Amino acid sequence: MQRLLLTAEEVAEALHVGRSRVYMLIASKELTSIKIGSLRRIPVDAVREYAARLVEQEREAS
Repeated sequence: MQRLLLTAEEVAEALHVGRSRVYMLIASKELTSIKIGSLRRIPVDAVREYAARLVEQEREAS
């Protein structure tokens, strides 16, 4: 089965940023996350959508 939710560490690795940056993105609502009990998880689709927004912003800036 394909994974649906990622940890902040896994997202940081996927985006090649630090874990703190991932938590900043979550706090600023730029990256959607959910809580399962005391655990914070990020949907894979949210990471893809965030990356797509970055690409689109870069295109518009050019």
